[in-house]
Amino acid sequence: MRVNVVIASVVAVVGLVVSFGTRAQAPQAAAGAARSAPAAAAPAGSAQPAGERPRVMRPPLFLKEDWKQIPGGGEHPVTPASIAGAGVELKLYGASSKEIQLTGADGDENNPTHVWTGLCTTPCGLALRDKARYVDLTGLARIRWNVKTSGFHSVRPIVKLADGTWLVGDHTDASMLDWLVGEFSIASLRWLKLDPERLVTTGNFVDKPDLSKVDEVGFVDLIPASGHGPGGWSDVAQIEIYGNAVKRP
Repeated sequence: MRVNVVIASVVAVVGLVVSFGTRAQAPQAAAGAARSAPAAAAPAGSAQPAGERPRVMRPPLFLKEDWKQIPGGGEHPVTPASIAGAGVELKLYGASSKEIQLTGADGDENNPTHVWTGLCTTPCGLALRDKARYVDLTGLARIRWNVKTSGFHSVRPIVKLADGTWLVGDHTDASMLDWLVGEFSIASLRWLKLDPERLVTTGNFVDKPDLSKVDEVGFVDLIPASGHGPGGWSDVAQIEIYGNAVKRP
């Protein structure tokens, strides 16, 4: 009789252990299945995975000007015939801007084909205009150019907006020692209004100008030049403008 009681007790204990182990394994198995299950697919048509930052695209090259030297080379006034790019117009600004010269030689890195402000007796500026397109200079738009200067002269970017407003940026490039390629982001600039005839700044800094439709892009030297030889002038060789094209109306 006592043996039967002991056997019954052992059977009951074993049953409890097996039952508890089964219940404990069930959540673990469910958790394991959840971990091994593939992640849910992103909804059809979604632009990017959830939580990932939007991808910012750098704009393409909109315009590049290397200048076109005449047969035989030498120094002479810059003219529309000096433009190498197709469909691009040359614009000169300032009372003595017709004195901007084209000089240098193609393929000569020590004296590349370039425009030179040395004969300007007033501030001089030059701009380029695509005949068929505006350029959008918002976002990651930028300008790259190759410059050399003398004295305290420097080169600044200028833009003409689609509504006719002229602006000059606070970025300057200058290099008295040698030709220097500079590149800068348009979004980093602060702008002042510019009188395109006198080439003087007017008013206070312009807060968030609309650069989504820019008609012309170029440079200005705000100091009168000193002539040939060391003293004061600016050279500008190739100019590259990176921005999205906007069709003109």
